[in-house]
Parts: sequence; C-alpha cells; structure tokens
Amino acid sequence: MPKKKTAGPTTDTLLVELLTEELPPKALQTLAIRFRDALAAHLDGASLLPRPRVVDPRCLGTPRRIAVLIQGVLEKATDLSEKTAGPLVSAGVEAAKGFAKKWGVAVESLEKIQTSDGAKWLARYTTAGAVLDDILAQKVEEALKVLPIPKLMRWGNGEAQFARPVHGLVMMHGKRVITGSVLGVSAGNATSGHRFMGTASIRLANANDYEAKLRKDGHVIADFAARKSEIDKQLRVEAKRQKATLGAYQDLLDEVTALVEFPAVYAGEFDALFLDVPQECLILSMQQHQRYFPLVDSGGKLMPRFLIVSNMRTASPANIIRGNERVLRARLSDAKFFYEQDCKERLERRVPRLAQVIYHNKLGSQLERVERIQLLAGKIAREIGADPLLTERAAWLSKADLLAEMVGEFPELQGIMGRYYALHDGEPKEVADAIKSHYRPRFAGDVLPDGPIASAVALADKLDTLAGLFGIGQVPTGDKDPFALRRAALGVIRILLETPLELDLFSLLRAAEETFPSGLIGSNPNMLREFVQERLRNYLRDRGENSLYVEAVIGQLGGLIYQAPARLNAVKQFAKLPEAKDLAAANKRVLNIIRKNEEIGYAFKAPDRSLMKEPAEIALMDAVDRLTPLADRHFETGDYESSLRLLAGIKPDVDCFFDKVMVMVDDQVVRNNRAALLQQLGRLMNRVADISKLAV
Repeated sequence: MPKKKTAGPTTDTLLVELLTEELPPKALQTLAIRFRDALAAHLDGASLLPRPRVVDPRCLGTPRRIAVLIQGVLEKATDLSEKTAGPLVSAGVEAAKGFAKKWGVAVESLEKIQTSDGAKWLARYTTAGAVLDDILAQKVEEALKVLPIPKLMRWGNGEAQFARPVHGLVMMHGKRVITGSVLGVSAGNATSGHRFMGTASIRLANANDYEAKLRKDGHVIADFAARKSEIDKQLRVEAKRQKATLGAYQDLLDEVTALVEFPAVYAGEFDALFLDVPQECLILSMQQHQRYFPLVDSGGKLMPRFLIVSNMRTASPANIIRGNERVLRARLSDAKFFYEQDCKERLERRVPRLAQVIYHNKLGSQLERVERIQLLAGKIAREIGADPLLTERAAWLSKADLLAEMVGEFPELQGIMGRYYALHDGEPKEVADAIKSHYRPRFAGDVLPDGPIASAVALADKLDTLAGLFGIGQVPTGDKDPFALRRAALGVIRILLETPLELDLFSLLRAAEETFPSGLIGSNPNMLREFVQERLRNYLRDRGENSLYVEAVIGQLGGLIYQAPARLNAVKQFAKLPEAKDLAAANKRVLNIIRKNEEIGYAFKAPDRSLMKEPAEIALMDAVDRLTPLADRHFETGDYESSLRLLAGIKPDVDCFFDKVMVMVDDQVVRNNRAALLQQLGRLMNRVADISKLAV
C-alpha cells in the first residue's frame, strides 16, 4: 500500500494593521516602510518567512493606518535537529547526567565522539520551531518600538505610547484571526473605512481580501504608491483641462498622498490682482499653508488658478471649492500685505539693523558677517575680473531681506525676496541677481550662481561660514553637521570647478580667515584644508572618476582645484601607456628613498654633476635636464597630458639607474647627491600627479 505524502508546513498571507488617529503626513511613508522591514526581520529571524521569498513583504499606509502584508508566512517554523558536545567522558557519570539534563535528553541517548581533547559526550536534541500565534503580538510590539518617532503620545488611562493614539488592530493569517494585544488594543478582523464615505466597520474574511475590501466597502486606497499614482493622474488631467501645467510638484504630491484616503482633484480660482505679488510668495503660500497645487502657463508664469486634492469625492464639489478659495484668499491677502509693507523701506536702510541679529554667539552679528563678506567678495571680484563696486554693493545688501516681513513668514525666500526688493529700489540688475543667487548651490544638483558678481559673493558667503565655524571648533563629526559645512564646502568646490574660476582655494581660505578680527577665531588651516579636500574626493568619485586617479591628482593639486578635471584626464591617458606601470613602481621607490633621507635630516639641494661617477646616474641626470624644461612648458600652459607623456621617454634611464646604481651607499656625500638627483626626478614625475598612487 503506497505511503501517504506528509503534508508540508501551513503557509498563508499575514496581515497586520494598526488603526490610528491621523498620522504626521511627512512621516507616514517612513513609518510604514520601517514597520514592514522591522516586522519582516523579526519573523525571518524566527524562521517563519519562506526562503527564498517569492513575493517581497508589502507596506500599506493611509492617514489613519499602517499595515503590513506578507505572503507565504508559516504557521509554525520547522523543528530543528541540533547537537552539542559536552564534558569529557572521563569526567564521570555525574557530569554526563548533568549534561543530559541540561539539554533535556536521556543519559542513555548520549553518544561518544573523539576530539583533540579526548572522548566527549555528544547530545542530539530537537528545538521546536516558533509558532506564529505565540510570538506575533510580541514581534509587532518590538517592530513598533524601533520606528523613528520623535515625539510619542500617550492616550487613555494606559501606558501605551505611539506617534498617535491607536484604536484598532487587525492580525490575520489567511482566514484566521491571531489573538493578542498590541499597545493595549486587542487584535481582531475588523478594519475601518473612510471617515465619511466608507463603512465604519469592515469585517475581513481573509487577509488577502484586505485591499479590495477596503477600496470597495471603505472607499480607501490603502497602498501609498497606488494612491499617489491616482492623485498624479487626476492632477495632470485637470491641469490639461485648465490649459496649464503643474510646475515642480513632486514633493507636495508625497505630502498630500499622506493626507487623503480616497482622493478627488478639483480646480479653484483666486483674484488676478494677487499676481502683482512675486509669484514665489504666492506659490509657497499655496503649497505650504494650504497644500494646493499652483497652475502655471507654458512659460512658467503663475496663473490665477489652483488645484485642490480633497479627501471627498462628490458630484457637486462647489461648496468644497468655494471654501478652499475663501481660505486661500485670506492667505494671499497676508502675502500681499507683507510684500507691500516690505517695499516701503529700502534694503540699504535695513542693513544697519542687522547689528541686532545674532549670526553666532561667538562670531558676532549678521552685520559683522556682512562686512566680512563684502571685504572678501571685493577681493575675489578683483581676481576674477568682476566689477568690484557692484560686487561689494551686492554683498552689502545680501542679508538685508532677513529683516523683511515676507522672509520672516517664508524663510525659504531669503535671497529671492532680496532680488525683488533690490529691483524695486532701483539697484543694478547684476546686484539684484547676485543677492538672489549667492546662496547657490543650496543642494546637490542645484544651479550655480549666475555671473562673476554672483559667484564672488557666493564664494565669500560660503568661505566666511567655513573659516568662522572651523575657527571656533564647530567641526562636523560623523553624521552631525548642524551648520551644513559639508554643503558649503561642496558649494565652493562646484563654483570653482564648474564655472570654472582660476582661483587658489587655499589662498581664499586664508583670506577668509584674515577678515575676522584678531583673536576672534583660532587657526587650524590644515584641518580646514583636509576637510575641503575630502569633499573634493567625494565630489570627483561621485562623478565616476577612478579612485586611484583621484588620489594621484589631489595630492599634487594644492588649492588649484579648478585644474582637477584636466589633470585627471591626463592621468587617465598616461595610465594607458605601456610604460605607466613600471614608472609608477619606480616613482614609489623614488619617493621612499627621498623620505628616508628626510628622516635622517638631509637638506636637499641641487645635484652636483662632478660627484657622479656611474654612467647610469649621469645618463639619468642628462635625461632629467633634457625633459624638465619641456615638461614645465607643457605644465605651465595647462597641457598636462603632454607633460606626463614625456615621462615615457625617461623609463630606460630610470630602469638602468635602479639596476646599476646603489643610492644608500656609505659615502654620505655621494648618497646625498644621488638622493638629490632622485628628488629632481620625483619633481619631474609628480608635478601633474603623484603617479606612485597608480602602483597597485
């Protein structure tokens, strides 16, 4: 009679849903993702997840819930057969009994094994697999505890804490409800629909029905990505109907997706008189205060219309639209009032009042900072051929809009409003544009300051930040960079490299330090230089440059970082030469010998040809003398590739020298002279880049 097949472990879809009051919209997606990852990791650690996974765990989230759906979760993990070695057999019967008792086996079942220490007892035992019903509530609690919630809330009379009060819990494995309690709430199979449009309580017959049941009976789109896609589609359709475009809206789209469960998009209007206010103010007011989507024409100009994402779908949305238009009118009226009030006072009259605005308690006021920026910007302008008077004017006015009402309401508009007010005051356009763009680049990928005047002010602003804060010991550590010094350093690098500007960065840093009153800041130029060089390394690597080539170039650049792209290209071409590998190895040897002589206190000077007796050292000296002027000429004209290519011609002389000449001889005069020759060779080989870095 054929044997019955043994049934495999029971698997099914697991649903865990936490029903809450409205969650913080900017945190919703992160909470859902972290909850999924943490719970899946806990279940995987208990061997309750399938391996390999056919379908990845999913996270779902709306303003009033976070949920996890995982397919193929085991009801019980497989029992494990394990073994462990115990005491020596020679330890006696009592030791064997204690060992057996510890592992829950009979003494008679112990086995003997031979080890390097002698015969030992071996126990074989079975570890029972975890049972989902027994551990799920605990694992959910543990997963919730690791979520990034800055401020926990407590509700009712219990001790439970979460981002928002929790009112419901669903834990189902297929058709089964898994009993248990999380945050003081007992699990069941009832979820909740849309607050106004859906069924208040929805019973689930199966975990797999969750999304479809919520959408049909609850009017809730539980999946964040699906809800976002639906909103995006409706926004595009309505914008097209309005013969408009949406401009930049993706960040707001994420936030709005976290505010609604069943979205509907409606169009509203506002009075065209408000368009007299700079459109950046109106757009920010709509997006930040009301989370509306402004509409712009094909040229990017704001239109007197906007889109509303409502949490209510209705065939007659007139009341919804009118209510939102009324609220927006009040907001735009505030913006118009702020703008008109600001325009009553010239920017230049605000500057002296910056003396009452603290920049940093150790670095003085914003006025003192403006004075430093003005001084440094003027110096930079003279070096790059920008108009120094206009540059100094722009620097003087660059922070005045910090005292404007509009910037007080919307700090993101600093610089932008300064430009509008400068133009209103009759300042030159170059000055106004520099006020706006001196904050650039604000983030990775942001556009650079436009024009030499703006570049000079932007550099001065960032250099003052770096010199001042490093000078008082506010150095970034690990992930902590409260003053965004990494961003400031990267901004300086990008302006110098991508504009490009032929300026010495190290000289600029010294000039920035010199603008501070004596004794106000300490000086550790090496630390600041190394910090900026590290940002340069990261910048070049992020652009896809080879790490070895980057190291070769950075060591020889000094502050002339604008030369980095051309030098990197030269190193790339040099590395393709058949002689490159051997020359890199020889250069490494040259640098080691020079280093050893430095360690014993030798002061290098020009080699003396009269002390050279070996033909190989004379030949190398001739080659160095012949090639150095040519290489220097190429270097001075910026032809770094040709300068490096010349090195291929010196390889035979270098090889012959190291084959036939001993440098570290007993005769100190001869040794020092040969070391001096190698120093000149090193200078020739390493002026463009430290090619020893290519020897791997």
